Amino acid sequence: MRIYAQTPARRNRQVLVDLIAVALIALTVWAALHLRDRIMLLTEPGRKVESSGDGLAEELGNAADAASDVPLVGGVLKKPLQSAADASTGFADAGASFQVTVVQVADVTTTALLVVLVLLILIAWLPPRLLWMRRSMIVRRLADAPGGADLLALRALTGPPAALAKLPTPPGGLADAWRRGDQEVIATLGAAALAHLGLRP
Repeated sequence: MRIYAQTPARRNRQVLVDLIAVALIALTVWAALHLRDRIMLLTEPGRKVESSGDGLAEELGNAADAASDVPLVGGVLKKPLQSAADASTGFADAGASFQVTVVQVADVTTTALLVVLVLLILIAWLPPRLLWMRRSMIVRRLADAPGGADLLALRALTGPPAALAKLPTPPGGLADAWRRGDQEVIATLGAAALAHLGLRP
């Protein structure tokens, strides 16, 4: 199975399209990862809230412990300070939760972007390439089979008229020469059928 055509013009086009497809996939991966990095910057406020909440909760907890040692009113002083410490822990938890949410959004966005764009590139690129490989394999087998030259000539006769217009026309026309079994015309038509796919005789 051939991956690329034998004729330079067709082969160069195929290589160029392959390089463009690979470059687009690489660009898509880079863009998706860059977007993820930009989204991840939003975790910084969450980190600051978490850090501030933890620090404040620790300080208020220490103050509550110190206030409990005050004679007579220690229990009364400790209660509001401990409540404030618990509320600060809630702020820290909110900051941590915000960070988790941002990471999830970044992951989902990056994955969706990668899957959708890479899939679109592959759909536009792979089917035509695989179809060409299949057709070239079939035509090459046809050319090598007994009577293949006649079938290739018929394929050329029923193919694009523009390809036939470039061929020298014998007296009576190409179709008449093919019906008469003119080997030179059959070889010319077979070569044209192969050239249409970028193959050589």
